[in-house]
Amino acid sequence: MFELTEDQAEIRDLAREFAREQILPGATERDRSHEFPKEIIAQLGEMGFLGMFVPAEYGGTDLDVFSYVLALEEICYADAGVGVVMSVQNSLAIAPILMFGSEEQKHKYLPGMASGEKIGCYALTEPMTGSDAGAQKTRCYADGEEYVLDGTKMWITNGPQADVCVTYANLDVASRHKGVCAFIVETDNPGFSVSKVEDKMGIRCSATAELVFEGLRVPAENRLIGEREGFKVAMATLDGGRIGIAAQSLGIAQRCLDLSIAYAKERVAFGKPIANLQAIQWKIADMRTKIEAARLLTWRAAKMKDAGMRVSAEASMAKLMASEVANFCAYEAVQIHGGYGFSTEYEVERLYRDARITTLYEGTSEIQRLVIAKDSLR
Repeated sequence: MFELTEDQAEIRDLAREFAREQILPGATERDRSHEFPKEIIAQLGEMGFLGMFVPAEYGGTDLDVFSYVLALEEICYADAGVGVVMSVQNSLAIAPILMFGSEEQKHKYLPGMASGEKIGCYALTEPMTGSDAGAQKTRCYADGEEYVLDGTKMWITNGPQADVCVTYANLDVASRHKGVCAFIVETDNPGFSVSKVEDKMGIRCSATAELVFEGLRVPAENRLIGEREGFKVAMATLDGGRIGIAAQSLGIAQRCLDLSIAYAKERVAFGKPIANLQAIQWKIADMRTKIEAARLLTWRAAKMKDAGMRVSAEASMAKLMASEVANFCAYEAVQIHGGYGFSTEYEVERLYRDARITTLYEGTSEIQRLVIAKDSLR
C-alpha cells in the first residue's frame, strides 16, 4: 500500500484545488478556441509546478517524481491540454538539462524554466522518424565554436511558445543513433522557425507545431554531454516523460469515471436511475478497477525513479496501461451518457478526444510493448 507523506498530500490537495477552481471552468472554451493558457501556466510557475524536480539552487521546488505524478493527475483531471504543457516542461524540457547539463547550463536555463518565465519544448520526432528515434535526419556539423543544424521536427508540444528547445541532430546519418547529438537551443536564434501549427483532435489548448532549422547556429557550450551521446539523453528523458503521460491518462480516466457516476445517478430510464441497471454498474466497476490498477503501476514507476532505479520497463508498463485505460474509460463514459455523450454540450465528448493522444505520444502502445518484451526476454 502506498502511503502519502504529509508534504505529498499537501501538494496533491493544492493541485486539486487549483485545478478544479481555476482550470476546469474554462476547459471547454479553451478546447473550442485553441487558446494557449498563458495566465494559467504563469500561475503554475508561481506555485512551483513547472520546476518540481529542480533543486532550490536552480530556482525549483526540489520535489520528488511521486509528488509530480500526484499533482499532474489533478491538473489533467481538469484539462489535459494544460497538463501536457506542465508535463513537457518538467519531464521533457527541464529533465534532460537537469540530468545531463553542465553547471553553467543548469544555472543559465533552469531558473527561468522552473518559474515559468521561459517555456520549454522537446524536439525529437521528425517527419519520417517517430517511433524510430535513432534515425534522426536532422543534420549537424561543427563549425569552429558552434554547431550548425538543418532539418525539420514534427509534433512538438509547446513549439510556438517555447523559449528553450531541447533538440537532437545527427553528425552522421548513416551511423543512426551512434551519431546523434543533443542540444539546448534558444528559439530566438536566427534559423529557428515554426512552420506549421497543427489543428488537433484533442488537447487543443496546447499548441503542437512543426519546427524548421535552417542553418541554425548553436554554441558548442549548448551541447548536452559529449558528441554522439544524444541518443542516451533521448532515451533517459523518455522514461520520465512516459511516467508523466501515465499520470495525464489517469487524470482523464478519473474524470470520465466521476462524470459517469454522477450522470448515472441523475439519468432516469424505465422509471429509475440508470445507476440501478446492472449493465451500467458493471461499466462503472470495470472503469474503477482499471484506473486503480493503472494508478498503482504509475505510482510504482515514480517511486522506483525516485529511488534511482532503472525504470524503462516500468515506465512503459505504466504508460501502456494508463493510456489504454484512459481510452477505455472515455469510451464507456460516452456510452453511459448515450446520445448526450456525442454532443459537445457534455464534457465526456472532449475527454474522448483528449484521451486518444495518450496511446500515441511519448511512444505508441506498440513501442511500449516492444520495450516491455525486450526487458522481459533479455
